[in-house]
Order: sequence, then C-alpha cells, then structure tokens
Amino acid sequence: MGRPKEHNEGTASALLDAAERIVEEGGLEALSVRRVADAVGTTTRAVYSLFGSKDGLIVALGARAFDLLGAAIEALPTTADPARDLVEAGVLVFRPFALRHPALFRIGVQRVAVSPGLADQFHRAQANALAGLRRKIAALAAASQLGERGIPDATTEFHALCEGLAALELRLQIPSGDAELIWWDGLAALVAGWYALRTGADRDER
Repeated sequence: MGRPKEHNEGTASALLDAAERIVEEGGLEALSVRRVADAVGTTTRAVYSLFGSKDGLIVALGARAFDLLGAAIEALPTTADPARDLVEAGVLVFRPFALRHPALFRIGVQRVAVSPGLADQFHRAQANALAGLRRKIAALAAASQLGERGIPDATTEFHALCEGLAALELRLQIPSGDAELIWWDGLAALVAGWYALRTGADRDER
C-alpha cells in the first residue's frame, strides 16, 4: 500500500479559502505563506508542498477565479432564446461571482498587482472559462442574432462590459437597489445592439 499523502485536496482548498480571505481584507501585499498556514492551523510546509511559494498561491487564486466562472457558465441551462441565455451568463454568473469573490475578481480578471508572468500561469483556466462564454455567443450567431460581429470580438465586448459593471458595483458607484436592473439593461442592450446594427445595415442597402 502506498504512503498516504500528507497534504490532500481538502488542505489545498482550505489554504486557498484562507488566502482569498486575507487578500480580500488586506490586498495582495497582506498575503504570505506564514499567514495562510496560521489561518488554517497548519505549517508553512503544507503551503510549500501544495503550492510551492507565495507566487504559487497567487496563481492558484487566479485559476480558481476562472474555474468558478467556467463551472457556473456550464451549469446554466441552454434554452431556445440564445440572447437571454447570454445575458444570464452575465447577470446570474459574472455578477454574483464578482460580489462573492472580490479578491478573485481582482486577481484573476483585473490582474491587480499580478505580474504578467504569474497571469500567464492561469491562462489555461481563463481560456476554459472564455470557451464557455464563446459557446453561448456562437449560439447567438447560429440564430443570426450576432449581426456583423465576429465571435471573438463579441466575446471581448461582453466580457469588458461585465468587468466594468462589476468594478463599478464593487466600488459602490452603482446604487445598490438599481444594480441588478442596470446589469440586465446594459447587457441586453449590448446583445440587442449587435442584431440591430445588422438589420439597420440591411435596411440601408435596400
């Protein structure tokens, strides 16, 4: 029988939970291997064994951001209305993620204080999450509702609006009572605009 692992997935998850809380409360500058280990009641050896270093923790937090987003997008049902399906990916997935995990949003999505070298190491997780979003936009294209936009450009535009709305809401620059409505309105207007621009061009040609 093989020797059991000293530090398992449960320990890794607890360490990442602690790291996320520390960054949320004090920013990345507050993060240290010692603080994370102490928060979980384990040794720094556990952190080094599982993540290698403080930088390894940051990479794991960035990857966790996109793993959460990707899983939540995949869990959304697909309906006969691809426009609403896409808007729901923003309102029902991206918004709750940013509000519940502001530290992960800043590390993974905004890359605040994260070097390009570290960000490159969670690129695969980011690509996987964006692939789920692109599939929803591809469904919009298949329904002839994407207008002149290509799927990559539409993905960038949708992502940018979600990121901007989340950043404003986290900075309390959107009235809390109006925030969800503003998300619905903004994303629905973007998606409707792609189709409207195409139909407008068709009318001009006639």
